[in-house]
Amino acid sequence: MLIPCIKCKGRNPENCGRAFCPITAKAEAMFKVKQAIKEDIYSASPPTPFIGRFGYPFVNIGILSPPEHKEDSWLYDSPHYWSEQDFDIKKIVELRSSLINSRFKAEVKDAQANDKLIGISQEIGMADKPVDVEIKIDKPRFRLITDASLAPMGPSANLKKVEITSSPKIHTKVDKVVSDTDLKANEAINYLYKSDFNENFLSKLLSVGTLGLKKNRKFVPTRWSITATDDIIAKKLMEDVKQYNEIDYCSYFGSYLGNYYLLLFFPDVWQYELFETYMPQSSWNITNKVAYTTDYENYNGRKTYAENCAGGYYTVRLAILEKLNKLKKQASVLALRFITGDYAVPLGVWVTRQATRKALTNKPIFFEDKSYMLNYANKLIRKYFNYDVDNLLRESVILKNVNQQSKLNKFLF
Repeated sequence: MLIPCIKCKGRNPENCGRAFCPITAKAEAMFKVKQAIKEDIYSASPPTPFIGRFGYPFVNIGILSPPEHKEDSWLYDSPHYWSEQDFDIKKIVELRSSLINSRFKAEVKDAQANDKLIGISQEIGMADKPVDVEIKIDKPRFRLITDASLAPMGPSANLKKVEITSSPKIHTKVDKVVSDTDLKANEAINYLYKSDFNENFLSKLLSVGTLGLKKNRKFVPTRWSITATDDIIAKKLMEDVKQYNEIDYCSYFGSYLGNYYLLLFFPDVWQYELFETYMPQSSWNITNKVAYTTDYENYNGRKTYAENCAGGYYTVRLAILEKLNKLKKQASVLALRFITGDYAVPLGVWVTRQATRKALTNKPIFFEDKSYMLNYANKLIRKYFNYDVDNLLRESVILKNVNQQSKLNKFLF
């Protein structure tokens, strides 16, 4: 919290240039859910299981549900819809803060156990529509958890009892891969992805331990399953992209929730590099200086986890590979993310995935050569953020490779 926040106390959000005060928004959200919460809940789960990571391999298995029955409970866990409808941060915080995490402890290998609570949590994770449930809870803890990787979550409580009061609607293709205990998890995910199941749903299937070879099935903490799903889908798309001809010089630019993406496509073999740039007074950067992190992969991909940009690295890569696959083109892609003060509350890596997808739906700008594209990038970033993007471009591995690497056709003529 900055000194201006202490002086303002949420009375006039315009003091910090935002449309709302993130501090008071969190407090108001908690007050509303505290008024509604009861020990006995009749609800429709979104359907959203949540698997914790603390204490691994003994973790919390949670069922996220509103404190009362809602006809539109699917809306509480629908990043694609939030993005399509341009939901703002305050609206998303209000929705997510209403979800109560009713949880119990289990060992990750218990995913194959014949246990009622485990079976119900898995059915909720497999369902493609909200599931009516009756839940009895104990000792609710009122807080709003926000995280760079995960969507916000509201209160948590001990799960004493749960009953499903409606038949879960499970798609036949989902039932098929769950029943096939000889099918590897990555094959199951790619099969369902090609059948138009989105990554948000697929990460839940992976997290509740319903995919993969029978001997390997176990609960996967939700934050791990999100990145694993993005990575699995992207690697399969990458195989196809590497077979396509190279793209022309072009760029895309767009934003969502204060996250701006400038995506530069170079006519070269597949490479990918991400710079996450935190503008002054933005989330995680309360200084007056610009700060950034970066990660890179060459044609052969990464051997290690992208520690600097973490889960956001994989979400952006997935969105880019989806676009290249749609265009039937191959490229070296330099992605520049600019995080502004408008991104007042971290909402999870789904934001970076959807912001990139939004940018890639905008009309591209094509260039005759690299110098024109870089000149455009410099002017654009200076206009929007009053920042010299050359500070990033000088550190770019992709630009060094593009500048120095000899093309194969140079030796053919």
